[in-house]
Amino acid sequence: MTARYVAGRVGQALLVLWAAYTLSFLLLGALPGDGILIKFENPELGLSADQVAAIREYYRVDDPLLLQYVHALVGTLQGDLGYSVETATPVVDRVSAALPATLQLASLAFVVAAAVAVVLALAASYARGPWLHNAITAIPSLFVSVPAFWLGIVLLQVFSFRLGWVPVIGAEGWQELVLPVLTLAVPVSAPLAQIVLRTLDDVATRPFVHVVEAKGASRWWTLSRHTARNSLLPVLTISGLLVAELIAGSVVTESVFGRDGLGRLTNLAVAAQDLPVIQAIVLVAALAFVTVNLVVDLLYPVLDPRLRRARTTTAPPSGAVAAPAVAGPLEGART
Repeated sequence: MTARYVAGRVGQALLVLWAAYTLSFLLLGALPGDGILIKFENPELGLSADQVAAIREYYRVDDPLLLQYVHALVGTLQGDLGYSVETATPVVDRVSAALPATLQLASLAFVVAAAVAVVLALAASYARGPWLHNAITAIPSLFVSVPAFWLGIVLLQVFSFRLGWVPVIGAEGWQELVLPVLTLAVPVSAPLAQIVLRTLDDVATRPFVHVVEAKGASRWWTLSRHTARNSLLPVLTISGLLVAELIAGSVVTESVFGRDGLGRLTNLAVAAQDLPVIQAIVLVAALAFVTVNLVVDLLYPVLDPRLRRARTTTAPPSGAVAAPAVAGPLEGART
C-alpha cells in the first residue's frame, strides 16, 4: 500500500466530509421557522426585546448565510460547535454525553447482525435439498421488510408485557440492551445476510473450489479456507455501507425504548429546531460513515493481493505484446 494511495483516500474522505457538512448547513438554513423565536420570545420567560436581540446576535441568525457558514465552519475546525439553543449548553457536551450509548447500541447490533448473517449462510450451505436452501435464503427478505419501530413495539409487547422477561422500567445491564439491540440488528442483518449468501453461492461455483473438492478436501475445509475467504471483499463493502443504516436505525430504536443517545437527542433537537445540535449530529454521523468506509478502502489492498498487483503493474514497452492478466483467487487451491 503506497503513501500516494493512502493520501488519495484520505483526501477523498475529507472532501466527502466537507461536502456533507456544507450541504447539511445549507439545508438546515433553508428550513422554515426560527428556533430563537420559539425558545426565547415566549412571554413566560420574561425576556425583553433587547435581550432577545442580543441572543439573536450571539447566534448570528440574522447574518447573511455565507457569513454564518464561514463562522460555523471555522468554529467546527477549532472544535467549537457552538451552544445549544434549547439548553444553552455547549453542543460538544450534549453530543459527547449521548454518543457512548449510541456507539454501544450500534456496535452490539452489528455484532448480532453479523452473527445472524453467518448462521444463515452456514445453514444454507449445509442445507439438504434445494427447497430448504431456498427457504433459508428467503429469510433476509423477510427481515428487511420488517419496520424497526413495529419490531420494537412487538418485542416490548411480547417479552416485557406478556412474558415479563425484560422489565420496561428500571432495567439494568443486559436487560436494557437486549431488546433495543435485537430491534436494530434484525433489519441490519438482512442486507448483510443477502450479500453473504449470494457471494458464497457465487464463489462455490468457481473452478478453484471444484479443484479443492476434487483433491478430497472436506466440505468445512473448502468453505472456511477457500469459499469464505474469497467472499470477504463484498461482505466488507456492505459492512461499511451499513453504518448509515445503524445510525438511522438508532433514531427509531432509542425513541421506542426511551434510551438516551444520539437518536433521542436528534428527536429533541428537531422538535425544538435546535440547529446547532442538529448540525453537530449530522457531522458526527458523516464522520462515522466516512471513517468506516475509509478503513474499508484501506483494507482492500491488504486483503486482496490482486489489487496490489494491479497498482504495481506497469505498462508494457512500446511494440511489446502484453500477456493477458488472470485474476486468481485470494487463496490458492491447495489443501
